[in-house]
Amino acid sequence: MTPITAFVDSLLQPGVGHGPERGLDARARAWLESACSEVASGLPHAEFAARIALASRYVPRRGTVVLAPAQRAAADELLPGWNPERWGLLEAARARLVLARRDLEARSCVDALELTFTYADIGEACALYKAIVLLPGPERFVWRMGEGCRSSMRAIFEAVACDSPYPFRHFDALAWRQMVIKALFVEAPLWRVHGLDLRLDAELARMALDLAEERRSAGRPVQPELWLALGKHAGERGLASLQKELENGPDRGRAAAAFGLARAGALDPLLKARSREASPQVQSAIDRALKGALSQTAFASLPA
Repeated sequence: MTPITAFVDSLLQPGVGHGPERGLDARARAWLESACSEVASGLPHAEFAARIALASRYVPRRGTVVLAPAQRAAADELLPGWNPERWGLLEAARARLVLARRDLEARSCVDALELTFTYADIGEACALYKAIVLLPGPERFVWRMGEGCRSSMRAIFEAVACDSPYPFRHFDALAWRQMVIKALFVEAPLWRVHGLDLRLDAELARMALDLAEERRSAGRPVQPELWLALGKHAGERGLASLQKELENGPDRGRAAAAFGLARAGALDPLLKARSREASPQVQSAIDRALKGALSQTAFASLPA
C-alpha cells in the first residue's frame, strides 16, 4: 500500500469522520475491503464503474472527514497543495477503490476511469476528479480535468479546481486563466485554488478587469474574489477599479478591495480610507491589509 493509499484509508477509520457516522461502520468497512480486493484482482471496466456507484449503498452520503492539524500537515507533505479536509466519506471510499487498482500507471486505468465518468452521477464524478491528482502520471488526465473545469456545476468545478495542486501543476497558461475566470462565474471560492498567487499575470488581470467592467455596466456587483486575480499586475486600470470599489461597493466588496489594493502595493489609499471608514467589517479588512495580510487566504475572512 502506497503512502497516499494508506492516508486515504486512514480517512475512513472510526474516529476520523464526523457527521451521521464517525468513519465507516463495520458493514461499510467490510464491503469496502471486499470491493477493493475485487478491484485489485482486475475487474472489467464496467464492473469497476459499478463498484464506484455501489459504494453509496454502504457509505453515508453526508458523512465527512475531518483532519487534525497533524493530519492536514501530513497530507500537504505527501502531496503539496492537497487538502482533503472537505472530502466526504463517500468520496474517500470511492478514491480508495480507484487506488486499489493494480494498473494505475497503465492505459487500461485511463480507459476504466473514462468509462466510469461516462455513467457517473455528480457525486461519483466529484470523487473521481478528486482522486485523479493522487494517481501516478496525473498529467495523462489533463483533458479530463479540463472538462471538469468547463462544468457549470459548482460541485464538479470545485472538485477539480479547489484544494488540489492539479491545476497549478498541469494546466497551461490558457487553461489556468480560463479556470480562474470560470471560478468567478460559478462563485467557487477562488482563495482555495492552490498556487493562485504564484500564477498571476498581466493577461489574467486584464481578463478580470474586463469582467468587472461588464458587471458594472450591467448594473451588477463585482464578485469580491475577482480582486484576487490582480495582485501586482493591477496597473493603473486595476488601481482605479479597486479604488472605485472601495469607495462605492457593498461592505464585502469594499473589504475585498482593501486586500486587493494592498496586494497591488497601493497602501496610501487604504491609509486615507481608514480614517473615515464607518463599517467595522471594512475597518478590520483595512487593518489586516495594512498589517500584511496579502496572501490569497486573506480572502477567506471576508464578511458573509
